[in-house]
Amino acid sequence: MRIAQVSPLYESVPPKLYGGTERVVHFLTEALVDLGHDVTLFASADSVTRARLIPAAPRALRLDADCHEQIAPHVAMVERVIRQAADFDVIHFHLDYFGFPLASRSRTPHVTTQHGRMDIPELEPLFRLYSHEPQVSISDAQRAPVAFANWMATVYHGLPRDLYRLQPSPGKYLAFLGRISPEKRVDRAVEIARRLDLPLKVAAKVSKTDQDYYEQKIEPLFADPRVEFIGEIAEKDKQEFLGNAAALLFPIDWPEPFGLVMTEAMACGTPVVAFRCGSIPEVMADGVSGFVVDSVDQAVAVTPRAMQIPRARVRAYFESRFLAERMARDYLAVYEALCESTLADRWPASRLASAAEVA
Repeated sequence: MRIAQVSPLYESVPPKLYGGTERVVHFLTEALVDLGHDVTLFASADSVTRARLIPAAPRALRLDADCHEQIAPHVAMVERVIRQAADFDVIHFHLDYFGFPLASRSRTPHVTTQHGRMDIPELEPLFRLYSHEPQVSISDAQRAPVAFANWMATVYHGLPRDLYRLQPSPGKYLAFLGRISPEKRVDRAVEIARRLDLPLKVAAKVSKTDQDYYEQKIEPLFADPRVEFIGEIAEKDKQEFLGNAAALLFPIDWPEPFGLVMTEAMACGTPVVAFRCGSIPEVMADGVSGFVVDSVDQAVAVTPRAMQIPRARVRAYFESRFLAERMARDYLAVYEALCESTLADRWPASRLASAAEVA
């Protein structure tokens, strides 16, 4: 099958540092290549892949000091994808809704995976306008705010089997990995660690938009000698950071669409203590991969128990649900369904004339 993967340009594929969506695009692209498919990746030029790379920006936009307008390269990339659409059997967008206006008028089967939160008020009328655009969710919980959308499947993220290895003998610290932002609640992680009198290591990105929050609310918490702020880490550093942690704290306070870091920890055999928001009950197996909690008090109570869960059990749970090959096969089922559908199935009748004119 000739498959186009269209990635955001904010990070390279895979990312040099933080970047969940681009990391998933990388895992999916390489898994599809492994399965024998002809894959073309639209991404920044500093991406590394065994697929055919069509560069849409000189480098990852977040790390490009010379880029002052990040939307323009994405618009240009979507235009280029649509102009080449006849070269592909299916086009897979990972751009939120950026591709909708042009993709909705393309005769080539296409689908968009939504990677972000869907409870933003402005999204509801937009998704009603494009209600026939095929979508994939990364958890069932993610769909709820726009349940009427054309959801074809839920496909959970997957990691390569050998990306991380089981670490049977961890250290004594708790870990937090992610972003410093109000919804990620690193302040909860600090409180949990303090109450348990355990060291906490924080590996986190601080975005420009969250700089004030970090300086005013979070940075003072790092004065505690038990808390070590490491900053943003790369993929190569995660095995040591997550594998040596006694447990990962995932104390979020928002409708998490998936939570890739939980699967990264599980791949190392590291149990997770996660707050019950969004996708968490779908991704976690309570008492197997860690524990799902509803409060800081509960997290304090169960974290010592989580640290006693056999790490081989955690790793086995990861392998049973979150491998990249399973993710790729799930997406192939979506692609095949799209290719088998007729043009009328994919489009509302009212759009066929205008679409034909564009074509």
